[in-house]
Amino acid sequence: MREIAMKYRWQALAATLAPVCLAGTAQAADAPKSFGDPITITDGTTIDPILDARLRFENVDTPTKGADALTFRARFGFEVKNAPSHLAFLAEGSGTTSIDGDYNGLSFIPAMANARYATVADPETIDLNRLQVQFRTKALGVTVGRQRINLDDQRWVGSSGWRQNEQTFDAARVEAGVGPVSIDATYAINQKTVFGSDAGPRRNYGGRFWFLGGTVKEGPFAVKGFAYLVDYNTEEQVPALAASLADTQTYGVRATAALSLTRKVKLNLIGSFARQSNYKQNPANYGVDYISGEGSLSYAGWTLDGGYELLGSDGKGHALQTPMATLHKFDGWADVFLTTPGNGLQDSYVGLSKALPKFKALPGLNAGFVWHRFDSDVGNLHYGNEWDASVGFRLGKVGLLAKYASFSASAPGFVDTTKYWLQAEYSF
Repeated sequence: MREIAMKYRWQALAATLAPVCLAGTAQAADAPKSFGDPITITDGTTIDPILDARLRFENVDTPTKGADALTFRARFGFEVKNAPSHLAFLAEGSGTTSIDGDYNGLSFIPAMANARYATVADPETIDLNRLQVQFRTKALGVTVGRQRINLDDQRWVGSSGWRQNEQTFDAARVEAGVGPVSIDATYAINQKTVFGSDAGPRRNYGGRFWFLGGTVKEGPFAVKGFAYLVDYNTEEQVPALAASLADTQTYGVRATAALSLTRKVKLNLIGSFARQSNYKQNPANYGVDYISGEGSLSYAGWTLDGGYELLGSDGKGHALQTPMATLHKFDGWADVFLTTPGNGLQDSYVGLSKALPKFKALPGLNAGFVWHRFDSDVGNLHYGNEWDASVGFRLGKVGLLAKYASFSASAPGFVDTTKYWLQAEYSF
């Protein structure tokens, strides 16, 4: 029955988007130069098809459970742009299907959980991913509707693009700049999560969310002040989610520098500090710190980087949380720390990567690894260490990627976790 339901949901979404795409194609005055190029409808108006297809195998191995997940994700839609008016309209659907279902995609819903297997957060789904209207000039951008939002390094707000089902927001966003000063302000009323259409109360979270930032840039230096105010609807904060989705207010600053030491040697520096505390209907009374610093040195395709990140704790079980972030980018690819432990988290890491653009047999070839040491903020706990590695290249328009993560646990409550991924992705 579930397979039949998925089939009809795919058909329904395709039927919704196809007539508009076909109508635009029928009116086209000029054929595209190649498949995927924008199609001219009238002078100054184009329709640009969207397709992003991804096939991925993910393996998870822990002492008690494992998982093998072979999933296929497709995003499809279109964007209509009118150059004279600076307006654009975008519609995009997304669907994920499971080819090998030996994994637990919805572990938090007992009726749909496959408890024999470890969790892989790529459940089957059909969803409306984006539906937005945008006005954009060089100095001003306004976007209204369901949209993708990636702020800075996505530590606080991001699309979680690594997962098959993307995180998007129902929001109004304004971006403006005058000289060295720019502002970025978003008011959102809904967070569409990565868990998909069958995730019950975790499909999306309503509330009132403010993402505010102001940046001053001078040459290679930039400083940004930011505020993130998270106020979830109380009725959607089920007890199981309260620890990671409690209302919070976060205020901070982020500074970056991109320096050329010589013609071939580049140095990039990033530093950030923030303070997070309870907000609105959060009954707790606490304040915790966020501190991060990272430096990277690049030469002849090699990049050596290292850094430190603190997600603080008040010592009473309250730790800094970032429930709207692209979490897979931080604190190791094994995803052990998607929710910050009550004692907080310190992540010390070092990495080395190499890009080989002149290796013609495998265009875009790149490889790298990162080592992490994880410790608590309070309680003097060493959680464990992790090695991450990846290699990627392109075959025509298809991007191929292999990734590996191995977490070695050293504290009670944590287990050794190994994951690897094989992925192929095509988009235009």
